[in-house]
Formats: sequence, structure tokens, C-alpha cells
Amino acid sequence: MKTIGWIPDSVRTAFSRTFRPEEYVLLTTSPSAQPRTTKYRRRCSCSWRTFRVFTLRKVLVSVTLVPVFLLLAIICQGIPPNYEDIRSFEHHLPQHSLSKHQPQYLRFPGHLWGFGFNNVLQEAIMMSYLAYTSNISFVFEDYTWSHLPLPWTIYDFALRPARIPFNALISGPTAGGPMPSAPNAPRAVSAEFYAQVCGGPESQKYVISSLNAPNDADGIVMINWWVNQLASVQEPCIEIDSSAHDVFDRYFFGNPRILSVWESLAKSPMLTDFAWSPLVQSAVSRNFALLQPESARDLYDAHSRKSLAGLVALHLRRGDYKQHCPNLAKWGADYMGINQHPSLPDRFDRSPYVNDTNARLSYYLDHCWPSTEQVVEKLRGIRKEYPGLKRVYVLSNEWAWSLDGLKSALEEDGWDDLVSSIDIVLDSEQKHVAMAVDMAIAEKAEVFIGNGFSSLSSNVVMLRMAKGMEAESNRFL
Repeated sequence: MKTIGWIPDSVRTAFSRTFRPEEYVLLTTSPSAQPRTTKYRRRCSCSWRTFRVFTLRKVLVSVTLVPVFLLLAIICQGIPPNYEDIRSFEHHLPQHSLSKHQPQYLRFPGHLWGFGFNNVLQEAIMMSYLAYTSNISFVFEDYTWSHLPLPWTIYDFALRPARIPFNALISGPTAGGPMPSAPNAPRAVSAEFYAQVCGGPESQKYVISSLNAPNDADGIVMINWWVNQLASVQEPCIEIDSSAHDVFDRYFFGNPRILSVWESLAKSPMLTDFAWSPLVQSAVSRNFALLQPESARDLYDAHSRKSLAGLVALHLRRGDYKQHCPNLAKWGADYMGINQHPSLPDRFDRSPYVNDTNARLSYYLDHCWPSTEQVVEKLRGIRKEYPGLKRVYVLSNEWAWSLDGLKSALEEDGWDDLVSSIDIVLDSEQKHVAMAVDMAIAEKAEVFIGNGFSSLSSNVVMLRMAKGMEAESNRFL
């Protein structure tokens, strides 16, 4: 290669150097000047090891802060009430006087807890009915979601009360209320009072095990067996040991065996004197503008047999039922026992689909997880039978945007309005008994359309029938 001689030595020297990543040379400002040989080593501000430590530190800090932010988000949704005023009300019930205490008490320590309100309610009604039939004072408990020592627990990323006094939800004999239809019957007492009477060191409790109880028999046989067991007990404090199996389990409530008890249960004070709590009733009254009663008295009178004319209440269960409905198809489940009462017009017959898995699943979903189109069609058919129906109230755990789609579809089909659980205005105490508010509205509706597999729907049907509302007004999806 030909050498270019006119290039100055200083420039040739500068370009002929081999640069290393960690050093560089300061060039002179004049071509005739000699280059400076001082070397400057670049200071590395961040090595890989430092980067790793720095990143790990950030990750650890972030992970540590996540629970803090979640806790703040949960707390920001509000601290649940403690219902101390209602507990004080229970404490001062007239039967909670040591000078007036009943001769015998019946407690079920193994009662349900950590379950939905309607599972607990149906059990409590049957237990109190058994105590009433045996002429013994029933011991009612808190609606308990958790046995943790804290007053709250976390559910769906929000705080909820760990325990709610039963009188925040219902009134009447099962919660210690009076029995006008049976004034001489012993009234129920709270677990707190029972602990005072029967919790002392000198107190002796008589325990009856459920081991030999005829759990697979008809309801009337079960009740009679327990009444006979209790009749021979002289001790004042009686407890049922249900560790072997529940006294009234889910199979009992999900089976027509319960219907053999129905006539007697429906005439008992447990149902004839049943009422929703004043807290629940106040929430219903607060939302009178949404419910549009013909008369305000239709809402204020807890024992009124008059319905909310023009209103159809629809129980549209969503959420966990997306998995539960297919499971019902696998198990071959039937409607809840009360929902199989022979006077109810809508029947569930799975027999044609026993040998066809896909057809059986489709049949179950039609009745358990219906589409918007199916709901609209069902309501259209009901309106033909009850031409006065104009408005729809939806009891649901569905998302608001999904109910908006149903509302639009119903308005297009000629309905005046649709309101739902989401639209109801509740204060902080009413919020945690919202399921009872929904049920109180459904109980008063002119027509109720329920989910036959649901304990909520079953309890609403039970209360409506006990009030004397016509059986044909209770329908199922």
C-alpha cells in the first residue's frame, strides 16, 4: 500500500493507536504539537454485580410493600360496623333475666359457620322449630363468618364483620322474638345468656349425640326421633353433639324429605311470626323510590300480606355458580327440597337426559345459568300470565355492566324499568346484611322467579308460601 507522506506524524500516531475500552487519549488542538500521553481510566459507575444487588434490593422492597398497599386498599373501603347497639338490644331481651330464665335450653354448638347466610338461616329455622316442638328454649347464635379473635375478616379484598348479631338480620322466634301465635312457648335466648346460665363450674350439660339419628329418613321421622330423645331429659342445659353428622345437613334441605315437615313448620311461630330485622326493613323503606310501592304501608308493615304490585323479583345467581352449575349436572342434583313442593308450577325433570351428558349439561345450564335471551323469554312468558307486571327487581351478584345488558334487553321487550341489588342505597350497617334486604324485597314482590338450586330462592319461596301468597306466584328459571 502506498504511504501517504503528507499526513503529520502526530495525526498518524493518533490514528494508529489501538484503543481499549477502558481508556482514551486527549487529542491536541494543534497538528504540530506532540500528543499527550496521559491516560485516563474510565470509572465504571455500575458493575453487573452492583446492578444485580440494586435490582434485588428493589424487588425485595417492592415485595415487602405489596401487602402494605393491599392492606391500605382494603382499609380504604371502610371499617365494618360492630353492631353494638343491636348486641345491646339482644342483651336486654326480657327473657335474658336470671330471675325469669327458662327451665330448659337447647344449644347446637356444631351449628354452621363460614357459610352463606341462607345456609345458616334454613338450619337455624329448623333447629328452632325442633326446640319449639320439644317445648325447650332455643339458643340462637351470631351469624359467624370467622372464629378469629379479630372483629373483622377479609373477603373479596374487603373487610367484613367476623360475627354479626342475628337480630341484625332477622326478628321473630328464631332470634329470640315473641311468639304471638304461641304466647306460652319458651322464647329463644342468645348464646351469651346461655353461657351465663350454663357456663359455670357447677353447671352440668346433658349431651345428645347425632350418631344414631335417622338422617336419611323423612323429615317428620327425624323430628319425632329428636323430640323423643329430648323428652326424657331433665337437666336444664342440653347440647347436641353433631360431630358424627349434622342434625340437618345439606342433603336434607336439598331433598323432598323436608316436605313431610312442611305443613307443621309452615304453621309454627318460626314462620308465622317470622320478620326481617328493623335494620333490614329500614333499608327496604329507604329505597321506596326505586321499588315504587302503591302505598308506603306496603313497605313499612313487616307482617303485611300485600305484595308490591307490578313488581317481579328475579334471582339471577352468578359468580361461583359458573363452576357450581356444571357440577350439579355431574351429580344429577335436583331442585332444593322446598322448591319441589307439589303446588309449585315449575318442575325440573332431568330424566330424559340421564344417558346424554351434553344434553344433560345444557338442560342444567338453561335452568341454573340462563343466558340474557333466556331470561328475557322467561319474563315475557310470566308477564302473559300476570299482565300487571311492569318492573323487574334483580337479586344478583352479577357485575353491573352485565346487568346493563339485561336491562337494555328488557326495556326493548317492553318492561318499564329494571333495578337491582347494585342500585339499592345502603348505609354501612345495612351493607353487610344486603342479602337479607334483597330477600325482603323478593318476599314482597307480586311474582318471584328463583333459581331452583339455590338456598336463597328456597328460603324466599318458603317465606312467601308461609305468608299465604299463592303458590303460582313462585316460579323458577
